[in-house]
Amino acid sequence: MAEKLKIISLGGLNEIGKNLTVYEYGGDMILVDVGMGFPDGDMYGIDVVIPDFTYLIKNKDRIRGIFLTHGHEDHIGSIPYLLRDVNAPIYATRMTAGLVKLKLEEHRLVSKTKLITCESGEVVKAGKFSVEFIHVNHSIADACGFAIKCAVGTVIHTGDFKIDPTPIQGGMMDLGRLGQLGKEGVLALLADSTNVERPGFTKSERSVGDSFDALFRGCQQRIIVTTFASNVDRIQQIIDVAARYGRKVAVTGRSMENAMKVSTELGYMHIPDGVLVDLAHIKGLPKHKVCIITTGSQGETMSALTRMAFNTHRQVEIQAGDRVIISASAIPGNEHSIGSVINELYRKDAEVVNERLGALHVSGHACQEELKIIHALVKPKFFIPVHGEQRMLKTHAKLAQQMGMPPKNIIISDIGKVIELTANSARINGTVPAGRVFVDGYGVGDVGSVVLRDRKHLAEDGMIVVVASMSGEDGSLVSGPDIITRGFVYVKESEELMEELRRVAVNALEKCQGESLGDWAAIKSEIKNAMSNFLYKKTKRNPMILPVIMEV
Repeated sequence: MAEKLKIISLGGLNEIGKNLTVYEYGGDMILVDVGMGFPDGDMYGIDVVIPDFTYLIKNKDRIRGIFLTHGHEDHIGSIPYLLRDVNAPIYATRMTAGLVKLKLEEHRLVSKTKLITCESGEVVKAGKFSVEFIHVNHSIADACGFAIKCAVGTVIHTGDFKIDPTPIQGGMMDLGRLGQLGKEGVLALLADSTNVERPGFTKSERSVGDSFDALFRGCQQRIIVTTFASNVDRIQQIIDVAARYGRKVAVTGRSMENAMKVSTELGYMHIPDGVLVDLAHIKGLPKHKVCIITTGSQGETMSALTRMAFNTHRQVEIQAGDRVIISASAIPGNEHSIGSVINELYRKDAEVVNERLGALHVSGHACQEELKIIHALVKPKFFIPVHGEQRMLKTHAKLAQQMGMPPKNIIISDIGKVIELTANSARINGTVPAGRVFVDGYGVGDVGSVVLRDRKHLAEDGMIVVVASMSGEDGSLVSGPDIITRGFVYVKESEELMEELRRVAVNALEKCQGESLGDWAAIKSEIKNAMSNFLYKKTKRNPMILPVIMEV
């Protein structure tokens, strides 16, 4: 039997973020992207979410390389966690490699990791695979897609992309090469589905520059701009327009400083002489000569803009009349955080300009017409939509059918499912371990669904601890029970309820003694059930109840 090409997504399907795709052929494996996801609102205390690496660790000797499409966190964020157990060379373009190097330095992994910089158009041999880097446009410099070849055929993996005819730098997406590969024959296309629900074309990044110009022109107040730290082209446009109107630029926010450092060193950002100043020096400048570029476009709690809004930033305070430009759209789930920051800015009499009031943000993802162009150029035999939730994957499948793709040749997969491809067939056959691993502080994977359920329970209903001392000889009550509550009721205002609870606990203990129950676990269970039933009838609440019995 001929060897099959296997494609397995360990993240990025039926979710946004955490992108990781495994390609397997003839005993060799390559990975495309190793991203992280961000926690949902009910993941209390979780910092980031990473893919389950069980399958990769088990097969680590077969991994011939890690290939990165671009430097966004949802595509590179989990690399340090994977490298704890898997040592494989990483291939990336210059900007992506620069951002990965920062991560490796932070986790002290630089000396152990082989990080190889590639250019668009370059072909890398990795075991039985060859991987060609293809230039694409996105909201970060140096993004690329891949043409992955093995004996079964060629697979095009777009990564995140849009078609921008007038990009700030780097030229338009290499549609010519995709067309060429399409003529040679493409077995399968894996394409970005993030914006598939939007009709038309995504606007060019250059259109944002005109909006900035209008906002800077004639403004006599201090200007503060927040945007995504990784969007180098956007930051470049802000610096250019500030220089045009004689403003000095100061930068605040760790991720913004890091991104600017990497992009300036690599030549992706060009700062005119004398424009950039230290944040400490802006106080002595007139308002119409100041522009501050900051992090915090998503209302993150510790970001520079949030700290400015709530007066906790050491160097910058929002003043009445400041023009605050929010050059980003809200990532779903962040609307409330951004709203509270905007309200605080209004409270300080700042002028807030966001994308509702002008073209201050464009997406980095392709809309329907751009996706159709890619399908038409590549002409794949099979299509696998990736990077999106279920509705996006299904919408992308419909779009492929409109382009003439037979429904039987479209595979909507899920994380952990194994897609097997031959030259003439594609099917899902089997699964591998997959899922979400939670990172909380230094702990990776030690917080599971049970712990999260407990945290949710505590957050929603609070906790009651019942402490009683019992005789080890005859099981009689020596002292207590004492009732301690956290997050349930304010004890000083609920003394009557506390006394009733104490009576319920005493009755439960007396019942156990009457039945000669000597097993501590059974006694705890009796207390828990009695208190739980009483509280639900009385308050319609279900707090967590923890009985503690001390033997004396």
